[in-house]
Amino acid sequence: MTAMDTNHRQSAVSSARAIVECIKIEGIKHVFCVPGESYLPVMDAIYDEDTIQLISTRHEGGASFMAEGYAKASGKPGVVMATRGVGGSNLTIGVHTAFQDSTPMVVFLGQVHSAFRGREGFQEVDLDRYFSHIAKWTVEIRDAKRVPELVQRAFRVAQTGRPGPVVISLPEDLLVQDAVMTYGPPVQKPKPAPSRDEILAVENILTSSKRPLIIAGGGVKASGAEYLLERFTEKHHIPVMAAFRRHDVVRNDHPLYCGHLGLGTPASLLDTVKDADVIIALGTRLSEVTTQDYTIITDDKKLVHLDIDFDSIGKTYQPDVGILTDIKEGLLALSTMELSKHWSDWGRERRKIYEAVTKDYYSEKSDSFHRQIITSLQNQLPKDAILTNDAGNFAGWLHLFYQFLETNTYVGPTSGAMGYGMPAALGAKLAQPSRKVVSLSGDGGFMMTMQEIETAVRYKIPILSLVFNNKMYGTIRMHQEIHYPNKPIGTDLGQVSFTEIAISLGAKSYYVRTIEEFDIALKEALHCNQPVVIEIETDPNQISVSKTIDELRER
Repeated sequence: MTAMDTNHRQSAVSSARAIVECIKIEGIKHVFCVPGESYLPVMDAIYDEDTIQLISTRHEGGASFMAEGYAKASGKPGVVMATRGVGGSNLTIGVHTAFQDSTPMVVFLGQVHSAFRGREGFQEVDLDRYFSHIAKWTVEIRDAKRVPELVQRAFRVAQTGRPGPVVISLPEDLLVQDAVMTYGPPVQKPKPAPSRDEILAVENILTSSKRPLIIAGGGVKASGAEYLLERFTEKHHIPVMAAFRRHDVVRNDHPLYCGHLGLGTPASLLDTVKDADVIIALGTRLSEVTTQDYTIITDDKKLVHLDIDFDSIGKTYQPDVGILTDIKEGLLALSTMELSKHWSDWGRERRKIYEAVTKDYYSEKSDSFHRQIITSLQNQLPKDAILTNDAGNFAGWLHLFYQFLETNTYVGPTSGAMGYGMPAALGAKLAQPSRKVVSLSGDGGFMMTMQEIETAVRYKIPILSLVFNNKMYGTIRMHQEIHYPNKPIGTDLGQVSFTEIAISLGAKSYYVRTIEEFDIALKEALHCNQPVVIEIETDPNQISVSKTIDELRER
């Protein structure tokens, strides 16, 4: 579709059909929802549009996680719909995740009839005000003629600058109103580039540097700059670390990749940041987790910060050089620098530390069940498999030991949302149907959105879900034992047979206790063209990668 086609297309249609046309213009193939009477006209318009599939889910929270995972895996905005205050409230968790993860998302919420607004109508909430704190932009559309203008603006806001969620409130009477609609072209993302003076400033800083380090974040992925990042690091032999839950920003087997800055990162890997004298932050907001509670980027370091978002530069740390740029354009510009030095010794040193950690870290526990499972995944999954995960200590083994060897192979919540992994896997699988998609969850998080296994069965979405079952909210139990040892309260969970529930929902399922059982189950699951759940019985005492509950209590 050309800009001329869209700019000159005019017809009298309903607001609902105009909304669907805007979604179609952006090339979005899937829309997620829990149905609601307040936006039935939009659902009806999707029914008549062959290029878009509606995925009706079991809970709005699950729908919003699916849309968020779809966006991460596809590079297009996730679209999710719900009804009024109740549906909107339920999907808030996905909006917050998209906001903290810088994920493009457009949320359409049916609103009460315009004649009933302000009277505390049925399920009435001022949706635009309600979401204003956790969305990039919110709007309620009141004029049918402005539907294309405001919906296309929403898609632009969601995708440009720092990506994020946009929420649109739709009074139900608006949706059936007809108007002559004029559509614009699909969004073209601006790609600002650094000035020559800015590149010279970076060159001056690096000229006097002895130990530079790149911290690469989601902006690298959003701009598709992973390959350029590798070429830049290789040209100057500068080591690179991944920001929190951006593991696949650099191939983990690359000789200059030196680890992931996340929860529980080993001290020897954190020393890479502490020893660095220059930090080049690429497309990262230098979050609380990435910076280890804002402790490891200190005043004695020079900071060069490149980001597409003006507000992210200097928000936490004042940079010596701050550059507003698309990261791909920024790396192209940085690659023109002619530096007379390189840092191969420093890069090799930090890579050796990373390799030692992944091979020998906590060697006395190196044969733990959790690590064996990660090894099995590494051996059996294709390199382009996509992994998603919930929040939870089980993810520590994934983050530390799994090697992401291709781009766009990891989808995880930097917001730390429980219940995310499996629904996000559904969205990722719809976005990348030819690739294997595996979710990892604890029993606490999986139970929060487990109902979406039925969605997977109904729409024949063949994902594989691993559930690490230790019958507790493990992360909170760990903190509880650190601060209030021997006083567990509220963190023990009951016995749940996820295997039996999954089978009753129509999925295939396995229950495993040993690595031998897991290897067999995984091999069979990867050849199964239906949703599969593998429930893994784990030792509740092994509370994290490095500690048992007994060890925490002794300390």
